[in-house]
Amino acid sequence: MAFWWPLIVIALAYAIGRFLLMLIPFTVPSIDVDASDVTEGNQTQENSFIYIPPRGRTQQSDKKVQCYEPATMKYLGFFPALSSSEVHDRVEQARKAQKIWAKSSFKQRRQFLRILLKYIIEHQELICEVSSRDTGKTMVDASLGEIMTTCEKITWLLSEGEKWLKPEYRSSGRAMFFKKSRVEFHPLGVIGAIVSWNYPFHNIFNPMLAAVFSGNSIVIKVSENASWSGLFYFRIIQAALAAVGAPENLVDIITGFAETGEALVSSVDKIIFVGSPGVGKMIMSNASDTLIPVTLELGGKDSFIVCEDVDVSHVAQIAVRAVLQSSGQNCAGAERFYVHRDIYSSFVSEVAKIIKSVSAGPPFAGRYDMGAICLQEHSDKLQNFVNDALNKGAEIVARGSFGHLGEGAVDQFFPPTVLVNVNHTMKLMQEETFGPIMPLMKFSTDEEAVKLANDSKYGLGCAVFSGSQRRAREIASQIHCGVAAVNDFASNYMCQSLPFGGVKDSGFGRFAGVEGLRACCLVKSVVEDRWWPYIKTTIPKPIQYPVGENGFEFQQSLVEALYGLNIWDRLQALINVLKILSEKNSGSSKGRKD
Repeated sequence: MAFWWPLIVIALAYAIGRFLLMLIPFTVPSIDVDASDVTEGNQTQENSFIYIPPRGRTQQSDKKVQCYEPATMKYLGFFPALSSSEVHDRVEQARKAQKIWAKSSFKQRRQFLRILLKYIIEHQELICEVSSRDTGKTMVDASLGEIMTTCEKITWLLSEGEKWLKPEYRSSGRAMFFKKSRVEFHPLGVIGAIVSWNYPFHNIFNPMLAAVFSGNSIVIKVSENASWSGLFYFRIIQAALAAVGAPENLVDIITGFAETGEALVSSVDKIIFVGSPGVGKMIMSNASDTLIPVTLELGGKDSFIVCEDVDVSHVAQIAVRAVLQSSGQNCAGAERFYVHRDIYSSFVSEVAKIIKSVSAGPPFAGRYDMGAICLQEHSDKLQNFVNDALNKGAEIVARGSFGHLGEGAVDQFFPPTVLVNVNHTMKLMQEETFGPIMPLMKFSTDEEAVKLANDSKYGLGCAVFSGSQRRAREIASQIHCGVAAVNDFASNYMCQSLPFGGVKDSGFGRFAGVEGLRACCLVKSVVEDRWWPYIKTTIPKPIQYPVGENGFEFQQSLVEALYGLNIWDRLQALINVLKILSEKNSGSSKGRKD
């Protein structure tokens, strides 16, 4: 017992010391970011009119990216659509900055993250307001999807990022037991990212944080539907980088259309794309010209499966949250709902009651549960999905309400809608709707639920609910997708140690987690002598040039000595290896025919 007391005291002292260190706050400087031109009420006179975008065509032919509030159609301003040569120049500047930043310490990189985290926590309302104005989402949705996920990612990187980027030692195997083997993670260079509009803050910070922390520079093309907010968020990043003495142009944000994105793909060392499958395929094709790695996070058609043994009212609340998250201003949330027939009627009644209480309207005109649809003319597409379903036998059982809609913004809103009697012949069960439509379909057995969930060209995520966690886990394990939540929805993304991504038309590659962080790296395998210079690699005499007559016999015996399944056969082979090595003329070519 006397032997253990000193160890216990040392361990306890260490734990207390670590705890006390946690109580000492880090010295984190504050940064000033000019927000005078982005807050509500500070709009300049020339930018205060109602913007009416031309219907039936995109801005692609324009030289300017026009920005407006989807919920009110108030004009926000414009930004240049960069040409190919301008993009190449920006990437070259980022490449020069990366060569300097690659030598930075993890201490400096962590300080950059802490400065960002401090600013985000102290300016949550501002960040959410800018996101809300540019995309139409509510302040609560902005907080959930923009602030919390980004803070969680920063916290994870601060806690574990360095550990996963340090060399990782591996076993050297039997033949190379006298070697040390490791994997090193070096920066790739310039990362390119083309991100979507649905989370303008997090979609910028997510790839930027991983790229910069792993020693890269990054150039991000923001969506033409969220450029106004993206360039404000860029100011935050610039201020934080300057505060830690990082080189200029380490992070850059560019605006534009297809030409801008194509130029970015052709000039960087890796491309990350968040968007549609169609554009993702074009990016993959363009990336093949330079053979750079590609990460694609594309569309989703997530299944939401409800077994008969659940708490109906509890799961109904989660289901409504899941469908409103795909309300046109957020992610592609749950879009196909499969409910066991034994509770189908009660579940429909519960969600219908909730949906009828949901109201949609401009985020700053009142307290609304849902905001506007960001994309122009998307409400027409959603109504076409509903009409197709109605024509094929579906019924609407509930719809939400509107309020305070401006005359020019009516088309930017779509009521939350619940449909029953749906099936897989309907477009809204096969195509990505990206809107507040909840189609409810019955199933009878777990096997049927799995079959229905897998009947999709997408494979991003799923959510399975059951009173038996084991049953829910078993169903989720059979669904072909990259992300699964058991008795919850979308909780995976709050676990930033986990990778995020899908299969099939939902893309490939992963961001977030260890896999996403290391995907920003050149992964290099390194082998060196374990006991240098005392034991070095030498070529055995029988296989030195010119190869001896017993060279192949030596190789046969060596293979069996190393990998034979029977210990006695291995020992016998080892004796033969030693015997051959001891022969005086084992390496000579005497007797060989020319």
